[in-house]
Amino acid sequence: MSRTLPLHLHAPAAQPALSHTRRTALPWRPGRLLSAPHRLAFAAGTAVLLLVALWWAGTLLARAAGVAVPAGLPSGTLHALLMGFGFMPLFFTGFLFTAGPRWLGLPPPAVRHLRGPVQAQAAGALVLGLAGFAHDPALARLLAALGLAALAAGWGRAVLHFTRLLLRSAATDKLHASVVTVAGAFGAVLMVVAAGSVAAGDLATVHETVRVALWAFAGVVYAAVAHRMIPFFSAAAVPALDAWRPQWLLASFVMVLGFEGFVHWAPVPLALQAAIEAAAGLGWTLLALRWGLLHSLRNRLLAMLHLGFVWLGVAMGLAAVSHGLQAAGQPGLGLAPLHAYTMGFLGSTLVAMVTRVSAGHSGRALAVDTGAWVLFWVLQAAVIGRIMSDIAQLPLLTWAAVTWAAALLPWGLRHLAWYGRPRVDGRPG
Repeated sequence: MSRTLPLHLHAPAAQPALSHTRRTALPWRPGRLLSAPHRLAFAAGTAVLLLVALWWAGTLLARAAGVAVPAGLPSGTLHALLMGFGFMPLFFTGFLFTAGPRWLGLPPPAVRHLRGPVQAQAAGALVLGLAGFAHDPALARLLAALGLAALAAGWGRAVLHFTRLLLRSAATDKLHASVVTVAGAFGAVLMVVAAGSVAAGDLATVHETVRVALWAFAGVVYAAVAHRMIPFFSAAAVPALDAWRPQWLLASFVMVLGFEGFVHWAPVPLALQAAIEAAAGLGWTLLALRWGLLHSLRNRLLAMLHLGFVWLGVAMGLAAVSHGLQAAGQPGLGLAPLHAYTMGFLGSTLVAMVTRVSAGHSGRALAVDTGAWVLFWVLQAAVIGRIMSDIAQLPLLTWAAVTWAAALLPWGLRHLAWYGRPRVDGRPG
């Protein structure tokens, strides 16, 4: 049985079972998405994530069945753009305006201020997705460029609003919020670069830009959140642990992840890259142990967060091996390191963090039931299958995509049901 993690706020008073039952049975209403920042942004992000996962699984199934799917934009390019820019900024928006004000000692903003940024991002993601169904290349590029421009505008507005909060704050520790703000602004710039590149038909630059964004934008945001929250959650759940998070550790995250991004614009010797990745992989694996990986396994929700972080060390280790082989004139590991990072680290951590925030802010216990726990491990199987399809040259690519979608679909639908209903504890929000 999973244990409940303590909240860092005062826990709500227990409510009668009948009251809880009545609230969970209330109808789903769109207006309730405006009750709290995470509801609106997470609902949009979850919807986009599920659509992207289903589209990619369907595309690979059709390809495996020999069904021609004509498209004006290569499916691999669209897959990279949707995975890199389509849904993650929406989840970032929900998290930043839920946890960010607490970091900065400010009250949460009115949700109406986020409606425009979230709508622009969601509309941009949908228009970008439509590019996959346009047979004419010129039309497909136009739709992709317009979608990316809308994503950049929506995310840029969210970053600007968060910057205003940062400047208003009198908090003594604004390091994590500042790192997220700078990385977020850089991400908006990269979306604009990607929009211009796809409009010009320069698909090589599009792929390079997405790779830079995955590391120097998304990765740095994840690192700042992980550095602040994982030690805190661990120490709260396991009294024997301390919330160890020195500032130099965050600086090392930013430097290494930034390096991994910028090598796509300014290549460095493969041997040097492999050495840096090997050191980072070893260091971050040891850090996972220092942050209480083994203790976390007693608590399912905490374990999900820690196991997601473990994938970062694995990804860096695989990247070191791949680049080391290439430096020696041998074939590398293909896209295995990248998918260990994106599906393993970014994907697993997203599922863990969204699960925690959604449960806590809907008045539910911070615990993972058996169904959610099984889905998390199905997700891990999809990651392993995708990695092995490159390392061992096994025909697991389509299987991994279908398994990934199969894990996310019930997880996402469950949370979407929460976002449109009131908190089960009767509190506002």
